[in-house]
Order: sequence, then structure tokens, then C-alpha cells
Amino acid sequence: MTPYQPPTQSKTMQFVDIAFLLVAIFVTLWLPLELGLAGAAKEMQTIENPTWETLQQTPGQVVQWEKLGYDPAKAHDEIQNRFNYELDWMSIAVMAAVLLGYFLFLFRASAKEYKEVIAEKFPDGR
Repeated sequence: MTPYQPPTQSKTMQFVDIAFLLVAIFVTLWLPLELGLAGAAKEMQTIENPTWETLQQTPGQVVQWEKLGYDPAKAHDEIQNRFNYELDWMSIAVMAAVLLGYFLFLFRASAKEYKEVIAEKFPDGR
């Protein structure tokens, strides 16, 4: 019995695959940022005339901020720009549906080749 030989792919199609993957990775990382679905909160709590106390910084934190050359006014935006931890359940549901659809496609697409390999290895159906 001859060993299984997977289908070969031309160099051109390998290049197309690589280009597609690079574009897909870039879009996957860039699109959520562009659509405003990732990153820090959109609204910042503004404190008028900020001090280290109103910014709720400990003495140790104050020392570190000052080592970096920050005063309370300069550090205000950095400290107050907190991440938004609210969950958008619709986005989570869409993401879950996309992932489920991808895995279903992946399993169905590979089923044909899997059956061919099994049929080649076991031609009498055992």
C-alpha cells in the first residue's frame, strides 16, 4: 500500500495564503480599535485642580510619579483614563457565534479529506 500523499499547493497559492493571513491578523487587531470596541474608557472623570489626594494616590505612588517628572495636573489624564470593564453581551454573543461558525466550517471542510485518508488506509471498510 502506498503512503498517503497530501495534495500539493503551488508556490503562488502559498504566497496568497500568507498574504491572506497577514491581512486577517492585521484587520483582527486593528478593527476593534477603529470601531472603538477596545481600549480605555471613552469618558474620563475630570477633577478640577487635581491634587495627589483627590487623585487617590498613596505616598509611594506620588514618589514614583514625581520620579517620572509628573505633577498632579500632568498625571491627571493618565490616572483618570481607566479601562472600561463593562461587558457588552451582544458583542460577546456575536463573537461566540463567529467562533462557533468558524469551527463548524473547519470541521466540515476537513471531513472530506479525513474520509479519503481513512478510505485509503482501510479500503475494505473496517
